[in-house]
Amino acid sequence: MCYAIPGKVEAIDDKFVTVNYFGERKKALNELAGLAVGDYIYAQGGFVIEKISPQEAEDILTTWRELFFELQDLDVRLSRVELEKQGVDKKLGLILDKATDGKSLSREEYLYLLNLDDLPAKQLFYKTANFLRQKYHGNACCVHGIIEISNYCGSNCAYCGIADSVTGLQRYRMTGKEIIETAVEAVEKYGFKALVLQSGEDRGYTAGELAGIIKEIKSRAAVLLFISFGEMAKKDLQELYAAGARGLLMRFETSNPELYRKIHPGAELNERLQVIRNAADLGYLIVTGGLVGLPGQTKEDILNDLYLARELKSEMLSFGPCIPHPQTPLAQLPLPQEDDILKVLALCRFMDPEKGNVVVTTGLETISPDARRKGLLAGANSVMLNVTPLEYRKLYSIYPNRAHENETIAIQIAEVVSLLKSIGRAPTDLGRF
Repeated sequence: MCYAIPGKVEAIDDKFVTVNYFGERKKALNELAGLAVGDYIYAQGGFVIEKISPQEAEDILTTWRELFFELQDLDVRLSRVELEKQGVDKKLGLILDKATDGKSLSREEYLYLLNLDDLPAKQLFYKTANFLRQKYHGNACCVHGIIEISNYCGSNCAYCGIADSVTGLQRYRMTGKEIIETAVEAVEKYGFKALVLQSGEDRGYTAGELAGIIKEIKSRAAVLLFISFGEMAKKDLQELYAAGARGLLMRFETSNPELYRKIHPGAELNERLQVIRNAADLGYLIVTGGLVGLPGQTKEDILNDLYLARELKSEMLSFGPCIPHPQTPLAQLPLPQEDDILKVLALCRFMDPEKGNVVVTTGLETISPDARRKGLLAGANSVMLNVTPLEYRKLYSIYPNRAHENETIAIQIAEVVSLLKSIGRAPTDLGRF
C-alpha cells in the first residue's frame, strides 16, 4: 500500500514542477537533480521526494485508476450539502451559504459556529466543512507516520505524562540505529512517504547527532521528514534542515499568553512562537495548532488560536483535546466533548478552505472511538499512524490509554485503508502549492 499516488511531470519552471494526477494538476518544489518532463514522481507536502520508473508508476496507476474515480464519486456524494435547509436557523443558513460561496466570515460569525448546540445545526455545519474540503482538496487524504524516539523531557507542562516531574515512568531513548531502521522499515515495508520524528524536549541528543540520523534516513529511503523535538535554537533548526528535515510539528497550544504561563511554568508563549517563525523562515513546512479544553479557556481564546494558526501559515492544522495525565497538576481537569473538537476542525476548514490540511489527532481518537471517521467527515483530510516500536510506544505516555497504543502497524494500516475506502478518500498528498 503506497501512501501517495505517483504523478507525471508535465512542466518544469525553475524549481517547481507541474504534476498530473489523474487529470488534477498540482505544483511541487523539486530538489532532485536531473528531473525531466515525462518523469514519474512521488510528492509529499509539496516536495518532490522520489523519481520512479515508468513501469513501476504504470503498475500502481493501473491498480488505482478505476478505484480512484469510484472513491471520488463516493466522496462527492458524501460531501454534497442539501440545498433545502428546512428547520435550520436563518442566521446559520446565511453563514453557511456565505462560506460555500468562498466569502470570508466575520469574527462574530465564527464565534456563532463555535457556540452551536443544536444537533441538526452542528451536523449541517460539519457537512458544509466537508463540502469545502472536497471542493478544494478533492478526495486526497494525507496518511503520515510518527516515530516517538524518546520520552525524556526537560519541560514540566502541567498536563503531560512525560513531563520531567512525573515519577515512576520508565524512560527510553532510541539509539540512532533503532531510529534509522524503524524509519527505513516504515518506508520500504509499509509504504509511508512522510514521517514525523518526535520526542520530549530531550537534550540527550545533540543537533549534530539528530542531523546524522536524518541524513542516514534520507540516504536510504525516499521520505518527507518532519521533526518534533520541542523548542530548538535557529542554528539547530538550520542544521537539521540542511540534513534533510523539511517539516516542523510544534503546537503553540494556546494564543493566550497568561494561559500559556499557567500550563507551562517558567515559559513564555513568544519564545515558542519565535521557534515556529524561525522554522518557517528556513523553509520548513509548519504543522501547528492548539489544545481544546484548557482550564479557563474561552471560545474567544479558541478563535484566537485559529487566527494565530492561520497567521503562522501552517501547512497542517493540529487541534486536539487537552487530556491531562493523572500524575500532573491538571489531573482533575474534565475532558472536552467530542463536538467541542469537531467544531474546531470544521472551523479550521472554514478559515482556510483552499490551503489548509486538517489532521484528526490521536487525542480525539482517544476520547471518541469513531473520531477518525467523524473528523474526516467534518472537514479534516489528514491522519497519522503510530509506527513507534511497540516496546517503546506504551512508554510515550503523554496521557493514559492512547488510541492505537497496542496496535501493530499492519493493523493500523488495514483500519485506515478500510475507513478511507468507505468514505471515498484516496491516501495521497497533492501538496501545498
